[in-house]
Amino acid sequence: MRADEKFVRNVISPEKLEALANADSDLDSETVLDRQPLVSRRMISGAMRVYEILLIALIGTVIWAVYVSSLTPESILLYVPIIAFVSLAVPLALEMADLYEVHSLLTYTPQIPRVAAVWLMVLSLIFAILFFSKAGGNFSRVWLGTLAVGGLAAIIASRVIIAAMVRSWNKSGQLDRRAVLVGGGETAEKLINAINSSPDHDVSIIGIFDDRDDDRSPAKVANLRKLGNVDKLVEFTRRTRVDLLIITLPLVAETRLLQIMKKLWVLPVDIRLSAYTQKLRYRPRAYSYIGNVPLLDVFDRPLSGWNEIVKMFEDKIIASIALILLSPIMLATAIAVKLTSKGPVFFKQKRYGFNNELIEVYKFRSMYSDVCDPDAKTLVTRNDSRVTPVGRFIRKTSIDELPQLINVLKGELSLVGPRPHPLHAKARDQLYHDVVDGYFARHKVKPGITGWAQINGWRGETDTEEKIERRVEHDLFYIENWSLSFDLYILLKTPFSILETENAY
Repeated sequence: MRADEKFVRNVISPEKLEALANADSDLDSETVLDRQPLVSRRMISGAMRVYEILLIALIGTVIWAVYVSSLTPESILLYVPIIAFVSLAVPLALEMADLYEVHSLLTYTPQIPRVAAVWLMVLSLIFAILFFSKAGGNFSRVWLGTLAVGGLAAIIASRVIIAAMVRSWNKSGQLDRRAVLVGGGETAEKLINAINSSPDHDVSIIGIFDDRDDDRSPAKVANLRKLGNVDKLVEFTRRTRVDLLIITLPLVAETRLLQIMKKLWVLPVDIRLSAYTQKLRYRPRAYSYIGNVPLLDVFDRPLSGWNEIVKMFEDKIIASIALILLSPIMLATAIAVKLTSKGPVFFKQKRYGFNNELIEVYKFRSMYSDVCDPDAKTLVTRNDSRVTPVGRFIRKTSIDELPQLINVLKGELSLVGPRPHPLHAKARDQLYHDVVDGYFARHKVKPGITGWAQINGWRGETDTEEKIERRVEHDLFYIENWSLSFDLYILLKTPFSILETENAY
């Protein structure tokens, strides 16, 4: 196998890993490094199957519509079943030949003769059926010949393009889940060796974090460095892409496990407990696997895989439509803000986004420009003198939030999710994360313009500990129970919740 066909492992240099682990500053676009998104092998294979079904169906239909140009019931009954059969039979045969596996998609040269053989086999079967059933005279020979040549050319061309994309993802390490071990020593070494020797695994272990000193936990295990303690791991995971945390501690270390879980559960990653060296065995269904290495599932990252794709399309499509429909209101608001007080139309504020990254959120300016509070050190209260007359109205009706649709299109916000809070927002003179244990778990998904907390009355001022506690409680409920229908329900309820303006000022 050529070098570019092999899956990449450990794509981040040890020096860069150590620099990431030891960095100590707020996360912004300049300090977050190596955040290449994971490209799921399963999603590539699944998308490729659907794509080729649709491609073959489209080619057959277009040739039929252009050349045969007969949409009579008789013509439909003749051509549609053949188009459907070819569209389903070819991908099924390609599946049986393992031509949807990522290792097959990496390079196009070995694929072409195998794809051509599958295509010719299916077309030969079609021709044989038409010949022996004496139905061939009812079909256009030009249509059959053009489908045979054009379909094969289109599949080969698309696979050449896909191979280039998959190679690019492979070289950047996006086809492998990046894993970090929590706990080193001999147990970690056995686990690393077992994973590396497992066939067809999709994990690259990039480092080890352990609270124990070098005497009890060596600085290097199986050529992997110990990058720091568990506290460093939290910051490290927010600086680079980590998809999986594997805890190597034994189940009997219950107290220590609970301490570690309390620190790590706020991170948007999958967390697994290694069962490789455990003597206690559970039923097979209790385990997930990396290759043939058993793991116990502890936490799953919310919105991964197809769910993440679904939510992305939901955000982009609905936000685009909303921007078009609401543009008259936004234009009128911009004019009103500009004519009634000095200063810019928009107000930009740093807030915490996904995984504690800093994002700049857009709003219509609702306060006098000389008393704006970008850090939100003083929350807005009822009859606050800093708020302009226009600002008071747009805050009550949440019109000031509409520019955040731009944040959604930029991929920084979602339509629905936990509201992004200002960096220094407080409840009773305490920062939010000091009031609520596990506060940062609300950043396991992208923040949203509206959310479950908002439609349940928890919007507006958070001047008490109870208010921020209830908000976070609702945010975590949303994260744990996300579904597309849940999002659509919240979006439909949002206009009605805006009418409840008692806590919005």
